Amino acid sequence: MTREITLNDLMEAHENSERVLVDVRSQGEFEEGSIPGSVNIPVFNNEERAEIGTIYKQVGQEAAKERGLEIFSAKLPEFVKQFRELGSPVSVFCWRGGMRSKTAATTTELMGVDVNRLTGGIRTYRQWVVQSLEAYEFKPQLLVLNGYTGSGKTLILNQLKDHGYPIMDLEKMAGHRGSIFGQIGLEPSNQKKFDSLLITELRKLKESPYIFIEGESRRIGRVHMPEFLHEKKEKAPQLFLDLPAEVRVQNIMQDYQPEQMPEQFMEAFEKIERRIHTPISREIRDLLTKGDFAEAVRLLLVHYYDPRYEHSISSQDGNHQFIKAESMEEAYEKVKAAADSFRYTSSRQ
Repeated sequence: MTREITLNDLMEAHENSERVLVDVRSQGEFEEGSIPGSVNIPVFNNEERAEIGTIYKQVGQEAAKERGLEIFSAKLPEFVKQFRELGSPVSVFCWRGGMRSKTAATTTELMGVDVNRLTGGIRTYRQWVVQSLEAYEFKPQLLVLNGYTGSGKTLILNQLKDHGYPIMDLEKMAGHRGSIFGQIGLEPSNQKKFDSLLITELRKLKESPYIFIEGESRRIGRVHMPEFLHEKKEKAPQLFLDLPAEVRVQNIMQDYQPEQMPEQFMEAFEKIERRIHTPISREIRDLLTKGDFAEAVRLLLVHYYDPRYEHSISSQDGNHQFIKAESMEEAYEKVKAAADSFRYTSSRQ
């Protein structure tokens, strides 16, 4: 009989790198959301799953099982090979802990793989994620990095992370940079995927006295951060970056690479075109059409993003620090110094 593992035991084993998690659902299901860090080795691909579902509805359960067995039998050697190549004990799961994970666990175990399967499947995991976020007690202090559009906030956060500072990259989790152009070149997350990534990071950083995040609105692309995190962010100390426009234009050009996706940039611009004074919006459209993206970005900063940002910070109060720098290197060093000061203050409280 196939061995089973509870969600709590599975999470502990995975976090301690004792077991590899394998999602045996189709690629489409996996991409909609899975347990972070899991590997996708599907029993049926998207087309096969759709075919079996159609047979189930039109003919019946037995016919669907027979077709499923026929499909899976043909790919069994390659399926087992992929499990063996993982080189570690494995925990498998499907949606409810049903036929797909049972079939995967049984066949690979017969071939000598150390395998068990998650009781209740990923549905159990999803329920745990929702319940955990609803009841989460967030203890670390937040330090929020804010600034004009193009200030390289994400770049600085990642530099801080490389040097051992605790950070959470909410934009990476959301698959969105937080602006009207924010989804370009990225794969936006749905709420399920975002929640899973968020609870994973929160658990990793739960012992940190403070965490760096970027200043975000409650909504980031398609997803919303939970209320407890948003409230903590609103009350947290803020570092506001102020860099020259030419540096910010360069950051945006390097980050977005608009020349590779001109149609997507034009589509995004059209969503805000009416909010910009007509002569300027017309000039920006002409520049985008001609491929002069740097000048178009500069005009967007001056006439759209900067005024909106200045309006938003004018209404904020509290423990805020403004960091003026002429280059990204200077900005990073000043943010790092502020972080060290904050860390020292936090350790004495």
